[in-house]
Amino acid sequence: MTTHLALLRGINVSGHNMMKMEALKAMLENIGFQNVRTYLQSGNVFVDTEEQSASKVGFMIKQEIFKVFGHEVPVVVIAKHDLELCFKNNPFLKEKDFDTKKLYVAFISIALKKESINDLKISQFKPDEASIDGNKIFIKYAVGAGKTRFDQKYIEKKLNVTATIRNWNTVTNLLNIYSE
Repeated sequence: MTTHLALLRGINVSGHNMMKMEALKAMLENIGFQNVRTYLQSGNVFVDTEEQSASKVGFMIKQEIFKVFGHEVPVVVIAKHDLELCFKNNPFLKEKDFDTKKLYVAFISIALKKESINDLKISQFKPDEASIDGNKIFIKYAVGAGKTRFDQKYIEKKLNVTATIRNWNTVTNLLNIYSE
């Protein structure tokens, strides 16, 4: 049995793609996932399954959400190892006096090359900063996520990927839940 973390993008935000977590949980159990757990209302869902493939799990979840709720919701599935690497490889955690309220992680549907940072043209968003590590982009916002154009939509457009962003507090709590 494998535990997968599915990160659903854009649900229950500003009245769009609304779904109750109890209904989402029941839906996932109905298609065979076990030990379904949600965190917050923003689409963080842990599922246990015999299926090893993260992409297959993501496709199953995306397909069922569309069938049951009628929402086209991008899903990025990550493993516990991905979250552990956030703590090991986040360059902004190594800085003196870093502020975790300004740290975010964009989880990407595919592994990126280090050179992909050039495609993001991050210099035009200074003083915001970013660093790529496989299927993650570590972000440090100078002011905050709500006051920048360097967001999930921009990342998806520039890199032609599916992305979903979580704040550092959520990343920390998701790893804690994975470890329970």
